[in-house]
Amino acid sequence: MAIASAVPVSVEPDFYHTKTKYKGILGWIFTTDHKRIGILYLVTMLVFFFTAATLGVLMRLEMLTPGRTFVDAQTYNTFFTLHGIMMIFLFIIPGLPAVFGNFLMPIMIGAKDVFFPRLNLLSWWLFLFGGIFALVSVFLPGGAADTGWTFYVPYSVRTSTNVIPALSAAFILGFSSILTGLNFITTIHRMRAPGMTWFRMPLFVWSLYSTAWIQVLATPIIGITLLLIAIERWFGVGIFDPTLGGDPVLYQHLFWIYSHPAVYIMILPGLGVVSEILPVFARRTIFGYKFIAFSSLAIAFVGSLVWAHHMFTVGMSNTGMFVFSFLTFLVSIPSAIKVFNWIATLYKGSIEISAPLLFILSFIIQFCIGGFTGLILGTLAINIHVQDTYFVVGHFHYVMFGGTGFGLFAALHYWYPKMFGKMYKQAPAYISWFLATVGFNLLYFPMFVLGYEGMPRRYYDYLPEFQTVHQIATVGSWILYAGIVVMFVNLVVSLWRGEKATANPWGGETLEWKVPSPPPLENFDEIPVVTTGPYDYSKYEKAAQEVK
Repeated sequence: MAIASAVPVSVEPDFYHTKTKYKGILGWIFTTDHKRIGILYLVTMLVFFFTAATLGVLMRLEMLTPGRTFVDAQTYNTFFTLHGIMMIFLFIIPGLPAVFGNFLMPIMIGAKDVFFPRLNLLSWWLFLFGGIFALVSVFLPGGAADTGWTFYVPYSVRTSTNVIPALSAAFILGFSSILTGLNFITTIHRMRAPGMTWFRMPLFVWSLYSTAWIQVLATPIIGITLLLIAIERWFGVGIFDPTLGGDPVLYQHLFWIYSHPAVYIMILPGLGVVSEILPVFARRTIFGYKFIAFSSLAIAFVGSLVWAHHMFTVGMSNTGMFVFSFLTFLVSIPSAIKVFNWIATLYKGSIEISAPLLFILSFIIQFCIGGFTGLILGTLAINIHVQDTYFVVGHFHYVMFGGTGFGLFAALHYWYPKMFGKMYKQAPAYISWFLATVGFNLLYFPMFVLGYEGMPRRYYDYLPEFQTVHQIATVGSWILYAGIVVMFVNLVVSLWRGEKATANPWGGETLEWKVPSPPPLENFDEIPVVTTGPYDYSKYEKAAQEVK
């Protein structure tokens, strides 16, 4: 990204070593620096992630054999619910915006901080309290919630387990998400550097902007819905309970009106990460910048209209099903535009293999598999047969973890030098990518086979004819978990033993690579003046043509 004058190299200490009002841990938990808040999100989020991942491995271990392997059905349902709540509400939804959006977005648009620094800190506090509520529910009398992360009625109204603490956790986390969205929208509108027009913004910022609107507009719906479940349990007013004249299908509509846009809260920042990393390692200007930017807005808009494709078997009218099936196919168009532009960016590029790029390539392949199987689920005739089977579980994880999860791993490897000022070892990073990719596909692709053969999802037990495929998936979970452990051991060890990172180790052209690694407290000594777009790799393209 060209600027009118070079960004001055700061002589100030980095944000880790800047003196603050409080010392030690208090200097972190009461900070208003967007970079420290991003690190706080990362650390707390990884604690919840590893807890949820461990529960997932235990669930797969239970499915190794028919009947009871090592836990009973109630414990399995508890594992299932906590795994879903933590992965969805504490890792996937907040992951990329809360960590990398907080840390990098102000630097990428040439700002010194977010617009509401104290509100930013409050959003992290709410995130932390929400996570604690979810964990505390496990140890309260009555046991952890066993409803699944969707809290479907009427079971969530009638079960004797601790549904209220789990509902409270999700409710609090919703407020955290709304505050983050408000902050990002205001920051992007009001704090862009001089010359940073809308079409000079990095595409990661465009994805955060699209996501933020969904956070602000859709999250209140799930908050109100969860509150209605609590009222139903406390007062028995008959909103959703059919025995009291309520309508359980109404709950599904309200839940998915939020939760399907939430899928795009999860995946849109991951799509932005791909658009950010590919041009750096392809040494090419991104292909179709405006199409990628507008496709993010299109996904956010159209994705908010397709919620009922989760409900084709509840008894909707034929007209309603046709409309939602059509909209499901329509939302695939902007996603396909992105994939086309990514491949066009790689075409004839001077590609440099690195750990971030490898995770991105896995992302693209797995996201495409998730997208194609989503179209299968959007086809009415097929949906009737595979609804509520393991086919849905496979599709969901290919989009959410194969997409967003791998996008987060790519982002962590890409921006790690900028965030921590150290370089990690490439060989362990390659090994972790290989194990994670092989393990992921070995774990989740067999679920399409299970679903096609009729294996229902969320079941504690299964018929003997499904055992072999379940065993393959369970082995895949071990390989995936091993890959994740190798990855984070490498990254943690590199904090102490890694080589010092330069300001721009990858040769990136966006503004975060124009400041030291790690950045100083207020990012820039002087606010930069931007004069061209963010992906000017013409010098590399010219050099490649000269070589040819």
